[in-house]
Amino acid sequence: MTQPPRPLRTLPKMIFATRWLQLPLYLGLIVAQALYVFQFWTELLHLIEAAFGNQDALAQLVKSIGYKTVAIKDAADAVIGFEPIGKLNETILMLVVLGLIDVVMISNLLIMVIVGGYETFVSRMGLEDHPDQPEWLSHVNASVLKVKLATAIIGISSIHLLKTFINADNYEVKTLMWQTIIHVTFLFSALAIAYTDKLLSSAHSSDDKH
Repeated sequence: MTQPPRPLRTLPKMIFATRWLQLPLYLGLIVAQALYVFQFWTELLHLIEAAFGNQDALAQLVKSIGYKTVAIKDAADAVIGFEPIGKLNETILMLVVLGLIDVVMISNLLIMVIVGGYETFVSRMGLEDHPDQPEWLSHVNASVLKVKLATAIIGISSIHLLKTFINADNYEVKTLMWQTIIHVTFLFSALAIAYTDKLLSSAHSSDDKH
């Protein structure tokens, strides 16, 4: 017969209850998620309006992605301005879509932190029989969550790097170099985290066998 759980003493019970202090943090991330949804639909609306020739919406998009056309130079070869952008072109469209994908990936990262973090560090959600339970949530723990977050950050960094390369004419070589170095650093960090997690898992498996 299964023994009933032993009631916690007052001090351990109080210390264990402090996990609920994280709840406002996850609620705050939900608010951030809502702001990302608003930002996504604002950018998408501007894109649709620009596609139908709205110059104000096009200007908003160009400003948000930092896109510039061919530079206008004076006799001394100094840049005095840029050629105006008359309509939505393929490069602007690609940069805006990559920006929307970036928002979605950050939103996915927020979901992993909110759901996985709450399940791991605060309280069980009881989603075992729910048809919409995320596949990864059934075996989530601190190590798995860490690896998934590192992978998501690499994806986000890849989108940022691709946006920079597409719009490379508007960036200095130093900026391009440092963004590449930072992305490679994220990549090696994720590999190190995954390898460390694999070593720890192998060590736990060996201990269980013994």
